[in-house]
Amino acid sequence: MTVLISGAGIGGLSLGLSLHQLGIPFHIYEAVDTLRPMGVGINLQPHAVRELFELGLEGRLDGIGLRTEEVAYFSVQGQPIWSEKRGMAAGYHWPQYSIHRGKLQMLLYEALRERAGDVITTGAAVLDWHETGGGISVDLGDRRTGAVQGHASGSVLVAADGINSTARARLYPDEGPASWGGTMMWRGTTKGPRFLTGRSVAMTGVKHRKFVAYPIADTPDGSLINWIADLAMPPGHNWRQQDWNRAGQLDDFLPEFADWHFDWLDIPAIIRGAGAVWEYPMVDREPLPRWSHGRVTLLGDAAHAMYPIGSNGASQSILDARFLARALRDLSITVDALERYEDERRDAMNALVLANRGDGPDKVLDIVAARAPHGFERIEDVMSRTEMATLADGYKSVAGFAPEALNARASLLA
Repeated sequence: MTVLISGAGIGGLSLGLSLHQLGIPFHIYEAVDTLRPMGVGINLQPHAVRELFELGLEGRLDGIGLRTEEVAYFSVQGQPIWSEKRGMAAGYHWPQYSIHRGKLQMLLYEALRERAGDVITTGAAVLDWHETGGGISVDLGDRRTGAVQGHASGSVLVAADGINSTARARLYPDEGPASWGGTMMWRGTTKGPRFLTGRSVAMTGVKHRKFVAYPIADTPDGSLINWIADLAMPPGHNWRQQDWNRAGQLDDFLPEFADWHFDWLDIPAIIRGAGAVWEYPMVDREPLPRWSHGRVTLLGDAAHAMYPIGSNGASQSILDARFLARALRDLSITVDALERYEDERRDAMNALVLANRGDGPDKVLDIVAARAPHGFERIEDVMSRTEMATLADGYKSVAGFAPEALNARASLLA
């Protein structure tokens, strides 16, 4: 009895580590020939960090990321709106990390190979499958040509193959491409000064013109700053012709941020200082009525791709992996286990996808801008601290990391 996993991203590798922890047989099939540390910065919330700590990865995480201390919101004029402590400074038993996505993936990959050995086959995309009595057989091959080059058999298939999931496309052939809400993102990293606490995530602007910045590493003279510039595009913008890793052009977005010189950070200078800039459409997928179909289920972005709001994409993939591992432990490698996992996760994740479409906790920026478009003298005259805290706490509850509840919850795999 073996769990077959399609995809060696953060979700698939976290599932592999969790199954190895429980002694459940598995094998991962990854479409690319060689895993490389791709991507830029992400944040891991305490509910996901808890699971990685319980996998024994605390020291490794500290080696590649920074423990986030604060999230802070600023108006278009650079005025402070709201800030709150994060991680252990906020009373959690676990930190939040600002970390490079690719380095996190490689950390998980290396830890899994050290612990479990040769359990990952690269250059082998899961192209198709069929159920065989008490199990499932998958066709493996080249995802570019579709040529079948081999087969594998197991008890269940977990598709952790990302936002453009082959498995999801087969289960929902009429769904079409990812959904674009009209925003393009430009992303980069820049060596710059330490700002605010030196461990802060800063959100500035409004939904249609926003700049996000946070350090992901210390440097001798300051920080390596990960940044994202969001701009709403006009109707008819042909985003589907954009490559997912297309090099961005400063002239396409820098003019919109050209006067954002603030005493706590010079945003135009940070943008200009990047070694490279990449352009991405901000996309998600519609919530699904089902993830599990017989002996196949979806995990991570394949199940619930969401806008990068509130720092929850990678975190929720890790949580999916832990909930699924628990179900497989409790109910064996069965259809019942897949259904229990879905019952525990699907509705909550569908709600989170929709919350992120509403801009999650970042909507505080738009509320303040609507009430005080030209700035303010006292933020308390525009929006009360109670209203801000209620908004922030409500999102934490939807996303599953309200501090009191998380601290009190029993370990998923105790």
